[in-house]
Amino acid sequence: MSEIYEKVVSVRFSRVNKAYFFDANGYDLDIDDYVIVESIRGRQIGKVVQVKTDFVNEGEPLKPVIRPASSKDLVAKELFNQKKEEAISFARKRLTELNLEGVKILDAEFSFDGLRLQVNYASDNDEKVDLKSLKYDLMRNFPMLNAVDLRQMGPRDVAKTIPGMGACGLACRCCCQYLTEFSSISIKMAKEQGISLTPAEITGMCGRLRCCLVYENDYYVECRKRLPKKNKRVITPQGEGKVVEVFPLRDSILVEIPEVGRREFKREQLITEDAGSAQKADEKESGPDEIEIEDKDILALVSGSDEYSETVKTDKPVRARREGKPDRRDRPDRRDKRERDNKEDRPEKTERRERPSKPARANRTDRSPQVKPFEG
Repeated sequence: MSEIYEKVVSVRFSRVNKAYFFDANGYDLDIDDYVIVESIRGRQIGKVVQVKTDFVNEGEPLKPVIRPASSKDLVAKELFNQKKEEAISFARKRLTELNLEGVKILDAEFSFDGLRLQVNYASDNDEKVDLKSLKYDLMRNFPMLNAVDLRQMGPRDVAKTIPGMGACGLACRCCCQYLTEFSSISIKMAKEQGISLTPAEITGMCGRLRCCLVYENDYYVECRKRLPKKNKRVITPQGEGKVVEVFPLRDSILVEIPEVGRREFKREQLITEDAGSAQKADEKESGPDEIEIEDKDILALVSGSDEYSETVKTDKPVRARREGKPDRRDRPDRRDKRERDNKEDRPEKTERRERPSKPARANRTDRSPQVKPFEG
């Protein structure tokens, strides 16, 4: 069920995390202001990144903004950020004591009221790691906490927390600057764009397919729909050939033509299938001409006269009846010939001789060979 809100704000809790909408009716808020909101992790302080009016929401009802953040709230936020470093160092030290290899503590975050702590970690193994003892040790070391959440992050989220130069030359990668959500990327996108499938060419720092593969994929797919596929036969101004390579951005293809070689043609230069089929149809129709002969022409041909009508369009001779060959209507009917034959003249069928009856089959005992007695 859709609901219209007079004013909403988009709030982000971290620098490159996802933004969430909240109902800001009754508050005069602008971009870069800080607000206090209620989230699934308790009360949090976030930054306004977008303001919208007459917003149509089709999902669950939006939670309201509790109040704008004051200067005192911002000072408390900085204090919790300093305490966050203490929690990270304690967690790393405790992992070393527990001999948990392959587990790395990445970040930690306190809630606005300081009653909840979220620890982000990554594991080299795909199997789930048991960190219950670490959770209890954190609550014992920070007694003001009511809950500790341990969240395992994937390879892309890990690369997002580590700034660095991108493969394209940017000083900071896309995931560290503005990517809030990761799109689904497949190897088919690299094939559509003609990119080399070498792992070093299509993988990023996270070891997964690069996020930039999805940026221009839709445009490449749209361009390829207008061009023939590879290894397909096409008709060009220089003859028929096979498509060797497709260039979507140039809107052209490379065609290999027998006895000519490889030539590049634009999409406008190709002869479509409809035009090719029409051309072949014209060639078929341009073969033998039609012959129109009137009845008087047929009579003239049969009688041996040399007079012809002007309606004959070609010099092709018309097949006439051969001399001495009777007409089909004058031929005797085969049925009459059969009627002339008298049934009495036909020889009578001989009676079938009766085959002599076979003798009765002997009993099994009679057919068995006779066993001679043993003569000692």
